[in-house]
Amino acid sequence: MEKKTLVDIQNISKTFGTVVANKNISLKFYSGEIHSILGENGAGKSTLMNMLSGIYSPDSGSIFVKDKKVRFNLPKDSIKMGIGMIHQHFKLVDILTAKENIIAGQEGKFFINSKKLSKEIKEISEKYGLEISPDKKVYNMSVAEKQRLEILKVLYRGADILILDEPTAVLTPQETKRLFKIIKRMKEAGCAVIIITHKLNEVMEISDKITVLRKGEFIRTVNKEDVGPKKLADLMVGRSVDLSIERIETKNKKSILNVTNLSVINSENTKVLDKVSFDIRSGEILGVAGVAGSGQKELCEAIAGLYPVSGGNIVYKDQSILGKNPREIIKMGISMSFVPEDRLGMGLVASMDIVDNVLLKEYQSQRGAFLSRKPAREKANRIVEKLNIATPDINHPVRKLSGGNIQKVLLGREIETNPSLIITAYPARGLDIGAAYTVYDLLNEQKKKGVGILFIGEDLDVLMELCDRILVLCGGKITGIVDAQTVTKEELGFMMAGETLGLKVE
Repeated sequence: MEKKTLVDIQNISKTFGTVVANKNISLKFYSGEIHSILGENGAGKSTLMNMLSGIYSPDSGSIFVKDKKVRFNLPKDSIKMGIGMIHQHFKLVDILTAKENIIAGQEGKFFINSKKLSKEIKEISEKYGLEISPDKKVYNMSVAEKQRLEILKVLYRGADILILDEPTAVLTPQETKRLFKIIKRMKEAGCAVIIITHKLNEVMEISDKITVLRKGEFIRTVNKEDVGPKKLADLMVGRSVDLSIERIETKNKKSILNVTNLSVINSENTKVLDKVSFDIRSGEILGVAGVAGSGQKELCEAIAGLYPVSGGNIVYKDQSILGKNPREIIKMGISMSFVPEDRLGMGLVASMDIVDNVLLKEYQSQRGAFLSRKPAREKANRIVEKLNIATPDINHPVRKLSGGNIQKVLLGREIETNPSLIITAYPARGLDIGAAYTVYDLLNEQKKKGVGILFIGEDLDVLMELCDRILVLCGGKITGIVDAQTVTKEELGFMMAGETLGLKVE
């Protein structure tokens, strides 16, 4: 099949105030081709695609779709030109059926021939391998079904240029493989498929071409067969990056935290953790795997004393900390550090500088009516020097630092307390590759010192390389605790989907 230029982007630029999101980017997308847009957090990937899908308008430059110069003011303008975007956070109405969501918002659809619509949906479903029941309510669908519905929705509207934003972020490995089969069918049908992602392994598996963006600028477009993950990582970061993760071996591991039958009910009266039991040992990294919303956030916050528990027990070295808040846990003499998913909402105060954020961790231990900032300044200087934090000085507001440097401040502050237990949720999320591997090295340093670490992650490759054991959650229940060195990605995927495979290790 002869490839045609479906989209031609010429010298596109977009700024938000003083921030340059895209600068003079030129790209072409062809029919029958899968093109991945790769880049670190803040590289400008989503901004570029949002201009192509009509969410933003470029400040300068031109967009040609099927040889026609276009200017999109609204998403419906791009839809009319055959462009459909499947967002990471689905745009579906839960109480409607699949076919009601498909036709929602379309002009001239006041009277619907239900049988005809179901037939049309079935034909498209069969053509692309999108198995969807037209009359199924969205609230009864799995995450993978919702994603297939989003794809089906844009295909029904005539899209032949599809943009998928981080499409595998909430899928198990098995669901990811199935999605890739669907994408390949769309390619075979002559569609141009554009994928926004940061997962190097998936880029190498699915792409025909790969474009790397860095700090809002075009770096290079390459054919997949001409590069490897190491080369792509170097292009993303702008320097040579070591992609190896060392698994540190430690001896004399002792249980320091025991969680028994832990149950948690959220504000909507839904059980988000159901009789969860496990232990964390000194000198080990216990990973937690699961699709988004399986109870990971509630688990780490419950242990840290930030989320109410409805049942079970949490014992730290023979002391129950169930029902204790963070201040009470500190007063018990327990050296626990918590690195939350929300760095600036829960971990640090954005408007404060590094010194004051360090002071927040230790002010309760100071005696007298007046706080001394000297120890906090000394710690702040040590953290900046040891972790190579890029900041003008220690009095610089943390909100003005990059994501990687904010995470270094947070990790450095928690490590400075010399904890025996670290709980960390998605510590490398949104970080560039270099910063992410610095985080893994920091955690390994703590492991060497005999610290027990609970590591909640989303990248299965990292979990399997970094951790000693992996606890798998599905719907708030443990479906397995397995040896990270012997488990396969497929086995983890089955457990993430709710299957217990008898692989539990003690």
